Amino acid sequence: MRVVVLDDYQDVARSSADWGSLDAEVVVEHEHLGPEELVARHRGADVLVLMRERTPVDAALLDALPEVRLLVTTGMRNASVDLDAARERGVAVCGTEGSASSAAELAWALVLDLAHRVTWEDAALRTGRWQTGVGRDLAGLTLGVVGLGRLGRRVAAYALAFGMEVLAWSQHLTAEAAAHAGAALVPKDELLERADVVSVHVVLSERTRGLLGAAELARMKPGALLVNTSRGPVVDEAALVDALSRGHLGGAGLDVFDREPLPLDSPLRTAPRTVLTPHIGYVTDQVYRQWYAMALEDVAAWQAGAPVRQLA
Repeated sequence: MRVVVLDDYQDVARSSADWGSLDAEVVVEHEHLGPEELVARHRGADVLVLMRERTPVDAALLDALPEVRLLVTTGMRNASVDLDAARERGVAVCGTEGSASSAAELAWALVLDLAHRVTWEDAALRTGRWQTGVGRDLAGLTLGVVGLGRLGRRVAAYALAFGMEVLAWSQHLTAEAAAHAGAALVPKDELLERADVVSVHVVLSERTRGLLGAAELARMKPGALLVNTSRGPVVDEAALVDALSRGHLGGAGLDVFDREPLPLDSPLRTAPRTVLTPHIGYVTDQVYRQWYAMALEDVAAWQAGAPVRQLA
């Protein structure tokens, strides 16, 4: 059996799990492979281990890799995998459980960075300047959480610890669930109008793509801060760059983008008052060890005829 671990950018897959315990040849790819190169290198692969949505798997790719019988994705959801196509071709799809801690912690790190101008003051200090701007206390301000799921609830808890008021909105959120998390359920427009900081934690879908566009960003308070650690397409990038360039928003902290890695010519790279991180909300030693150990477990269970954590 041939197992191919894809998109291990940081060369951590082999040290994060005991792949040698598998009765299989395991190949790890550290650079991203486009579909043609993936097919050329690994036409005989039986198993593909995917890192998040880095490698889309559709019907055409599965047809070009007819030996593939198992896909394992890190996480229990992957919008880049065509589950129907996999099911039609008898390809099993399994996932791994994850932790909400790292992504929520990064979201709060971006909130703190923006509020206290950490990145900008660090850059200024290194060029000889001193105290170039004025930050803001979070205590007494209002956080708006768009999507009060597992991650959103953690971020809401951090905000409460910092003495903030918390507002929340998502399409199916109830007042009782919001109150249980220490938040007040309000309509989306009201949340955008009242919040000093907006943090996005929704799953990307056709309903949430472009959820925060030009009209929504215009509703936000002048000087408000936006943090997105969810998925890039939830926020309209062009509209966000415009809102920052016009000075309407006080800053944006982004860990996710429409295209990843972020293209060198992306306007976000030169947009004012931005803190950008390369989708590292899940990039911690603990998460990698958990994901790859579970991915190995998925492969071993499937090989034994009893797959676990199946998505398709």
